[in-house]
Amino acid sequence: MKIGIIGGGAAGIFAAINIKSKHPDYSVTVIEKSNKLLQKVKISGGGRCNVTHYCFDPKELVQNYPRGKKELLSVFHQFQPADTIEWFAKRGVTLKVEEDGRMFPETDNSQTIINCFLHEMEKLHIEVLFNTSVNNIIPENNRFILETNKQNYPFDAVIVATGGLNTSEKFSFLKNTGHTIIPPVPSLFTFKINNKNLHQLAGISVQNAVVSFPNLKLQQQGPLLITHQGISGPAVIKLSAFAARHLADRKYKETIRINWIDSSFDEVLHELGNFKLLNEGKKLKNTVLYDLPKRLWWFLLQESNINEELSWNNLSKKSMHRLAENLTAYNRQISGRSPFKEEFVTCGGVSRKEIDFRTMQSKLVPGLFFCGEVIDIDALTGGFNFQAAWSTARVISDNI
Repeated sequence: MKIGIIGGGAAGIFAAINIKSKHPDYSVTVIEKSNKLLQKVKISGGGRCNVTHYCFDPKELVQNYPRGKKELLSVFHQFQPADTIEWFAKRGVTLKVEEDGRMFPETDNSQTIINCFLHEMEKLHIEVLFNTSVNNIIPENNRFILETNKQNYPFDAVIVATGGLNTSEKFSFLKNTGHTIIPPVPSLFTFKINNKNLHQLAGISVQNAVVSFPNLKLQQQGPLLITHQGISGPAVIKLSAFAARHLADRKYKETIRINWIDSSFDEVLHELGNFKLLNEGKKLKNTVLYDLPKRLWWFLLQESNINEELSWNNLSKKSMHRLAENLTAYNRQISGRSPFKEEFVTCGGVSRKEIDFRTMQSKLVPGLFFCGEVIDIDALTGGFNFQAAWSTARVISDNI
């Protein structure tokens, strides 16, 4: 059996190693368009490689996938983070877990993961064709012809593992397979907000904000960071992923709501009223509430049209209402997006409806398989995208 794997990234290489380990008699060829393998693995996690996440319950694990949650459940029942840890341990690579659940090699160096893969590939005699771009996949008489920039290659089965592609045009090599491509749009980004006074607070963060898009009925909770263009931080990045396609459709114009303190309007209004009674003579600017950074408190007073030199006993009911509103439902229009840490992550790709996730085989073309980010699957940060790559690749190796 001759197997061609398009793409020498995480999913493609993991598929190649596992297939050749299980079927030593198979011929396995990786076709890579550049002159290097595993380039994303090299730079991921700041060069440390966030291999997976410390989460061993598939039902909990799939909550980190804005697209693909339902389909990945069966995949993770076949191969999940515990299996990933064991796979690397058997090959001499120990993974460690950090406080937030992210897992890295003990060496804190992505080259450890790359060296592990390259050693396995050399040991298993897996062929790699570098600087080779696939222009077309032609199904022919239960086999495949891959048309490349160099020559045509015949295979009995083909695995597409190109990773995420950021334009629909880059999927044109799949045109003869009949597969539907969900147009790629950015995922995992920060929000721009046109407010110069907010921008002056760049670097200030709150630890437990709730950010939401009321019109989309989407919200996330966690740390929020103010930037020189708007807002970022884990809560914002997560929200961007779940709202990615909606926001693209709306050209990144949508009303965002920030609850800076994770409390309800009524609770805050009651607490402000009590505080006023107990602190009548004190100035508002000197009494920072809810453990907010001082400059953020002053900003919210300003946004509420309240003079910060005012004493609490002079604070009107109307002003108190505005302050409670801005503390719990600060509404602003986002005006665009910025990439997160210069990463460009997309959602979109080969339609999940056309793939049998029990095997990762195409429902349209027998012998054609897909794994990793080329599928319309994407994840939050934390090692989840790599885990989907390992798992989908492993499922192929068990079923090809």
